[in-house]
Amino acid sequence: MALAARVLWPGGRALARRLGSRPGTELWAPSRAGLAGTARGPDPAVPAGRGNPRLLGAAALALGGALGLYHTARWHLRGQDLRAEGSAAQLSLSSHLQLTLYQYKTCPFCSKVRAFLDFHALPYQVVEVNPVRRAEIKFSSYRKVPILLAQEGDCLRQLNDSSVIISALKTFLVSGQSLEEIITYYPPMKATNDQGKDVTEFCNKYWLMLDEKEAQRLYGGKEARTEEMKWRQWADDWLVHLISPNVYRTPTEALASFDYIVHEGKFGAVEGAVAKYVGAAAMYLISKRLKSRHHLQDDVREDLYAAANKWVAAVGKDRPFMGGQTPNLADLAVYGVLRVMEGLEAFGDLMRHTHIQPWYLRMEKAVSGAP
Repeated sequence: MALAARVLWPGGRALARRLGSRPGTELWAPSRAGLAGTARGPDPAVPAGRGNPRLLGAAALALGGALGLYHTARWHLRGQDLRAEGSAAQLSLSSHLQLTLYQYKTCPFCSKVRAFLDFHALPYQVVEVNPVRRAEIKFSSYRKVPILLAQEGDCLRQLNDSSVIISALKTFLVSGQSLEEIITYYPPMKATNDQGKDVTEFCNKYWLMLDEKEAQRLYGGKEARTEEMKWRQWADDWLVHLISPNVYRTPTEALASFDYIVHEGKFGAVEGAVAKYVGAAAMYLISKRLKSRHHLQDDVREDLYAAANKWVAAVGKDRPFMGGQTPNLADLAVYGVLRVMEGLEAFGDLMRHTHIQPWYLRMEKAVSGAP
């Protein structure tokens, strides 16, 4: 798929150059050794001039070695430049990049993005979208939230999908590449989901588009990078689907959830009243279908508890966060998804009946910037 993406969209060749050869991808880029190897001498099929073959071989080898050293030095200097650009990008981001987040406050995907922005202390404006009319995003053909508008100099860029937004911004912070270039690494693709509906998927959305040195500096090893990607996807593919069945589990919980949604969201007076009662009844019934679709237990709390304990076990006892001493993108994703239940019965039950509370409280402090 990655190879096809490189062929079919303009950013593919730039992405290939950026990533190089890496496990888990099918993108091709010439390695440093390959670049040096192309200059090691004339092709054997091409007749060489007269002279001592040993001298010619030695000369070719020396030339190839010199070019190899040149390319190595060039890549080393490029890495230094990128590190400097990354540091400068982080220091000047507040003045260099203006961010506007279009969201529903109670949406777990939007909460993920806010957790990322808050943890990295990135200033942003919030536009709460009316979930009925959605007039606030009428400018966009992409009709889901979150949507992030990023003003970078004279260029205004739209980023869609919570995981793409997070990956693109983190790539920007680490590498210093322009968002204009980074966005091309995450091309949208039309697909059909399990229910037969047309949906938009995004290639590479859990990848940070870093070169080897940047990735090593951020992760310290391939295992940490793979772990982060695995659990980010788990948050999207499994954890988020446990929220609705749990917060709408009973009529009483459904009504309390919609009371919270109406209070925190952007509704008119009539819309709010209708949403609170009609929406609560509808979501109570829909939650039963969701339970069946995702093969949840009769008591959906048990699935929520199991997921929380599975996450805590993955983090382990020897580190405060999956990212080590500081949260990584998987920590932020899981925290962002769970945070939308705060104040509801499901959240209180989660804190009481699982081992997740210590990690969650650490995340709360890390995201808020509290000492």
